[in-house]
Amino acid sequence: MYQDETLTCVDCARPFTFSAGEQEFFAQKGFTNKPSRCPDCRSARKAQRGGGGSGSGGGFGGGRPQREMYTVTCSRCGNEAQVPFQPRGDRPVYCRDCFQPANRY
Repeated sequence: MYQDETLTCVDCARPFTFSAGEQEFFAQKGFTNKPSRCPDCRSARKAQRGGGGSGSGGGFGGGRPQREMYTVTCSRCGNEAQVPFQPRGDRPVYCRDCFQPANRY
C-alpha cells in the first residue's frame, strides 16, 4: 500500500526518503501532512527547541509556562516537599518517595 517516497527538506534542500514504514506510522497517528524536514534537520530543530514540546520560552511552539510549586510537609515522613498544587488541608500530602504506588496502601 505504501511505497518509499523521496521528499526535499525545506531547511537544507537535500532529498530524503519518506519510507513506507514511516508513512504507515504517520497514518496510524492520524498525521495528514508529509514531513517537510529531513531527519537531521528535524533533530536539530527539536534540540534547538529544548527537546520537543516541553521546552521553555514564550515563542511560537514554546513550552508551558513555569508551574508554581508549593512547599509542604509530608504527611507520612515529615520531610519538606515541593508539590505542583496548593494543598487544601483536608487531605494528606506526600513527598515523592512516600507517594510511590508501592507505599500508598
